[in-house]
Amino acid sequence: MRFISIALLLVSSVLLSFRASHTESYSSLDSLRYPQEKHFKDLHQLTFGADNAEAYWSFDGKMVSFQSNNKKWGLKCDQIFYTKTEGVDLANTKPTMISTGEGRTTCAFFLPGNKTILYASTHLGGKDCPVEPERKPGGKYLWPVYDTYDIFVADLNGKILKQLTNTPGYDAEATVSPKKDKIVFTSTRNGDLDLYVMDIDGKNVKQITNELGYDGGAFFSPDGKKIVFRASRFKTDEAKKEYQEYLKQGLVAPTAMEIFVCNADGTGLKQVTNLGKANWAPFYHPDGKKIIFSSNHKGTRGFEFNLFMINEDGTGLEQITYDKVFDSFAMFSPDGKKLIFSSNRNNGGNHDTNLFVADWID
Repeated sequence: MRFISIALLLVSSVLLSFRASHTESYSSLDSLRYPQEKHFKDLHQLTFGADNAEAYWSFDGKMVSFQSNNKKWGLKCDQIFYTKTEGVDLANTKPTMISTGEGRTTCAFFLPGNKTILYASTHLGGKDCPVEPERKPGGKYLWPVYDTYDIFVADLNGKILKQLTNTPGYDAEATVSPKKDKIVFTSTRNGDLDLYVMDIDGKNVKQITNELGYDGGAFFSPDGKKIVFRASRFKTDEAKKEYQEYLKQGLVAPTAMEIFVCNADGTGLKQVTNLGKANWAPFYHPDGKKIIFSSNHKGTRGFEFNLFMINEDGTGLEQITYDKVFDSFAMFSPDGKKLIFSSNRNNGGNHDTNLFVADWID
């Protein structure tokens, strides 16, 4: 799942002293951009404080939906918001909240017409934020797979217009095809974390992956013909058994994932990366031939995630960002001119994960 909670792991208290003693020299012309980040121009910060992530563009490229747990906005766990990306001051103003304020939410995405947003929420399972897994010293980091997540559609005032899923189990991580006809999402309705597609109105649900392992964080290619996603696969029976035992508890360990692509109907499955560690949050470059994603494969510590780009055939790996802590959740605007992503840069050494927007230079 594309949970913002991964940022809380990556920016543990250990990082406070690390970040304070390892400041980077930024370009004097673009203070938020590292000098090596040649694909960025006019990088600016959109949010200020708390954990903000999974920002995804509207079809007209003027707005983004995102999730935040900002306590200054009265939040106890992730809720869904939307905002314009230009001419706003989110350091001093609260954007419009789309979700109900009950339960926990994730994975929002604009629907065609830019007047409605779909997102996943646990609010039907209870008004309170669901309990997060306990992090034991030396233990594996685990994502919760709440079985009360379902996918809803709301208008820009936050009124729920429709519930798209109502089967038992986890339903979340929904994104919309650029062709405006299909939605892809992750579900445990069959007992495993697999990808499904459905029509834009929620009808004609079809399972498109079926290999044991976590398949999630899926996005369509610009022409809507392919899907890119992250997946965990197992080289040993022990690893497979561990995955199954965690899933029975509503948990998944996201530390070993690679990037895969398939046709929109699930055929033609191919593995793109073979880098080891955690490779996730993929998104197609506007040319439909490259994929941007987040990875910690070059980091000496598990929390060092940067953005990389790779050809769909697995060649031409290129590092895009150079922060020492966390860069992820990258998405190109529909016209391909801008990139939005989440980062721990410019946070003064604390735990904050914020949204950043840059002009994209090929």
